[in-house]
Amino acid sequence: MTKSQKKYLNYCIKIAIVGLAFWFIYSKVNNQQSLAEFKSLLSGVDTDTMYWTMALIILLMLVNWFLEVVKWIFLSRGIEKIGFWKATKSVFCGLTWAIFTPNRIGEYGGRVLLLKPENRAKGAVAMGVGLFGQLVLTSVFGALSIAWFVSTFLETPMSVTFGVWVIALIYASAFIILYFNVHWIDYIVGKIKVLDKVKSFFSILENFTKKELLRVLLISTARFFIFTSQYVILMLVFLPELPFFSMVLMIFILFFVQSAVPSLDIFDFSVRSFVASNLYSYITTQEIAVMAIVSCIWFVNLILPAIIGSFFVLNVNYLGDNNS
Repeated sequence: MTKSQKKYLNYCIKIAIVGLAFWFIYSKVNNQQSLAEFKSLLSGVDTDTMYWTMALIILLMLVNWFLEVVKWIFLSRGIEKIGFWKATKSVFCGLTWAIFTPNRIGEYGGRVLLLKPENRAKGAVAMGVGLFGQLVLTSVFGALSIAWFVSTFLETPMSVTFGVWVIALIYASAFIILYFNVHWIDYIVGKIKVLDKVKSFFSILENFTKKELLRVLLISTARFFIFTSQYVILMLVFLPELPFFSMVLMIFILFFVQSAVPSLDIFDFSVRSFVASNLYSYITTQEIAVMAIVSCIWFVNLILPAIIGSFFVLNVNYLGDNNS
């Protein structure tokens, strides 16, 4: 393929990705009834409160992804040193890819494409460590919150309640143990013959010390509490009658279910809305308001970053090196 042909093919790939992303975004946002409901909620508060609340939610979104950029720089430093701006483009490109691929799998490809070709496979494995750290928090807080929910709202025998708590503690502990021994994954991959070709890429897992894994987990924890805070802020403004403790633990359950159910990012609001409306029906009759809040968070945390990322997608060279 000539240089000119590669150039035009590269343009076609960029246009296709951005076009597909915007089509997905338009088709879902345009038919998103819950966003209209959120506008109705906003009309019920004074103008200053409305602007300050939404400004804070968007600011928290930016801080959230800033922390992800910092984490990505830290995770990839042993593979390829990247600057803050390149890491930012990398993260947001991944977010654009994520919205139209199952279970966010496109985020891997979209992010590592800004690394040198020979580093992309190892970069995907390193990125997986960061996502695993996020999953650990979702699983630990989610499992314990589900045990609390069963013992609080469901009429079950004491033995069943006790069993649920035991399972939740074992489940949470297993995630923590596996995370801090992530090199076990490299060992397991090495034992599976059909994975011989990718074994070398997983060797990077041996390089992560427990201190480094703890640092990644701390950054993930900060992100976890930031997007928890987004829900809390909106619920305190629009549903101040909700009991605070129950409200927070149900948010953890929402995160848990969301991470456990395979879906496209663009359809993710349907999963969130369904789970949230059913969960919060135990403590409020304002299910429509809950779904509207969930829809707003979905738009701010996933759709806005994907739109931003689409501009970075246009600067990626999909058929060669990316040192920009």
